[in-house]
Amino acid sequence: MEGGMKPMDAEQLRENAHKMVDFIADYYKSIESFPVLSQVEPGYLRKIIPDSAPNQPESLQNVLDDIQAKIIPGVTHWQSPNFFGYFPSNSSIAGFLGEMLSGGLNIVGFSWVTSPAATELETIVLDWLAKMLKLPEDFLSSGQGGGVIQGTASEAVLVVLLAARDKALRMFGRNSIGKLVVYASDQTHSALRKACQIGGIHAENCRLLKTDSSTNYALSPEVLTEAISQDTASGLVPFFLCATVGTTSSTAVDPLLALGKIAKDNKMWFHIDAAYAGSACICPEYRHYLNGVEEADSFNMNAHKWLLTNFDCSVLWVKDRSALIQSLSTNPEYLKNKASEGNMVVDYKDWQIPLGRRFRSLKLWMMLRLYGQENLLNYLRNHIELAKYFEELVSVDQRFEIVVPRTFSLVCFRLLPPQGDEDCINKMNRDLLEVVNSTGKIFLSHTILSGKYILRLAVGAPLTEGRHISAAWKVLQDEATTLLEQYMK
Repeated sequence: MEGGMKPMDAEQLRENAHKMVDFIADYYKSIESFPVLSQVEPGYLRKIIPDSAPNQPESLQNVLDDIQAKIIPGVTHWQSPNFFGYFPSNSSIAGFLGEMLSGGLNIVGFSWVTSPAATELETIVLDWLAKMLKLPEDFLSSGQGGGVIQGTASEAVLVVLLAARDKALRMFGRNSIGKLVVYASDQTHSALRKACQIGGIHAENCRLLKTDSSTNYALSPEVLTEAISQDTASGLVPFFLCATVGTTSSTAVDPLLALGKIAKDNKMWFHIDAAYAGSACICPEYRHYLNGVEEADSFNMNAHKWLLTNFDCSVLWVKDRSALIQSLSTNPEYLKNKASEGNMVVDYKDWQIPLGRRFRSLKLWMMLRLYGQENLLNYLRNHIELAKYFEELVSVDQRFEIVVPRTFSLVCFRLLPPQGDEDCINKMNRDLLEVVNSTGKIFLSHTILSGKYILRLAVGAPLTEGRHISAAWKVLQDEATTLLEQYMK
């Protein structure tokens, strides 16, 4: 390849990777200067990028200039300290370095033999994390269970749903799939419904049970018991229950112990989705939100949300790995090898949907080592303190109300004008969100609970400090003042 970059040349890598690291470091340094939410119009990029690839190589500098001028304006800055929109997606130096090394080694670790270190490190580091969360020993690799890194919580719930489905079909016969019923609250992540679609569970057998403000939107054990009774009386087969620790809308926590007992009595698979709030539960003062996890068959949390591990790294533990393997394993001739045939090793390809997998445990291992447990606890506690601070600011302004009590680092609130019906209040909050996000100074998102349109401020970006919270509140107050004046006219 004349006159350009060679595919793999150590010296060219050294030179160009230094430039890329400088570019990323400069980006982090200047991240506050960009509008948090990208302000481009749909289709903006096609107008400014050529419609075919170049014949001759271009310089890295040329490409970096284009990234600065054309790509960065189309980026919503998830790592900005003023990003309060969705749950966080943490980057960190440790996570980035681990990602870089994983990209450099670029192994495809589907079975032990393809890179023993990738499999063994994953097993070890997930035992570390399980111990930090004080998960029951059944979830450790020393017994029948163990942990595996999935891409997202959506993949995690899908693989355990498939394992549970196949277990039920072995008991009730292959033709009973139309009778299998899944239960969760109406606050459960939409990934569960998607898993049902993929897993062949009939849409009408996916029970998303109604929650309300009386339980702060947690699933009521009484409502669940009643639904199960009705279904069993109709000849249906309850087989899967998904509980959530920290729902997307409001961080509601389902009562795990009570739900787990119901699942056990009905011989259902009990899965816990703690994608967001699981990270906080490494702090002793939040660990009680996982009480009842001992009743679960599987437990999932996203290290890539709030635990300084670059996306993607969703951690799933199961008590019985053979249930996953029975559902997901294939054993073609071209993948056979002595270690696997002798049952001496774990082959993670049999714990997930795809065959191929990246060396993701590297970044998790590096993150845990380079920060240490103590610093991680302080990191999480700081975000929760900042959310408390925001909650206090909101509660002293009579024009606003906190809609559900804050549990972790999410504050759900809304503007509440002195007069106006529910529709009018909802419209006003919709307008407030739109105008606040279009300033580019901060980014928030919304949800709807019991028909109320609510603003969500989620604290969790690595760079967020008290001053960013104060500034965000000022933007909200100023825009609310302008809006209320318009409405009062």
